[in-house]
Amino acid sequence: MTLHKLLALSLACALAAAASHAASPRFDPAAAQHAQREALAPLARFDGRWRGPAWILMPDGTRMDMVQTERVGPFLDGAVRVIEGRGHDARGQVVFNAFGTIAFDPARGRHTLHSHAMGHVGAFPLTVTPDGFRWEMPAGPGTTIRYTARVADGRWTETGERITDGAPPVQIFSMVLERIGDTDWPAAGAVAPR
Repeated sequence: MTLHKLLALSLACALAAAASHAASPRFDPAAAQHAQREALAPLARFDGRWRGPAWILMPDGTRMDMVQTERVGPFLDGAVRVIEGRGHDARGQVVFNAFGTIAFDPARGRHTLHSHAMGHVGAFPLTVTPDGFRWEMPAGPGTTIRYTARVADGRWTETGERITDGAPPVQIFSMVLERIGDTDWPAAGAVAPR
């Protein structure tokens, strides 16, 4: 193909892209980010470093007690919330580790928790409540796991329940954490341009 044909083809593609862009509604990044920050602002109560007792019901029915730590902070100027949780056994060893992000999609008007925990990965609907949040994940036919988190008076309480059709809910997780301080995580430590 000659240089003249390449230039003509490039120009035609650029004009087609511009016409397509002009015909579609314009996306306003500033408005979208403002909506995300506003939708996540109620979750600022979780920002900081937290520690306290927790327990989880294992698949075999035994209860494992832990010391749970959490750190939460805003990212992308508050448009995303980032969470890391660690469960420690009596020797201080990490026996549970989870990482998540909470985001809001202005186009769909809904929050999502993207979770990574012990080899499991998923994106789950999340509901912001007056004092915290609630999220659910499927756990097999007719079964859902629901987590409900609340912050009041510097204390983060969270419960997990297994809900199976036709049966009463079974509590499978509990933590009661005290806020132990601020954190600049995850926004701190960005790479400087020079």
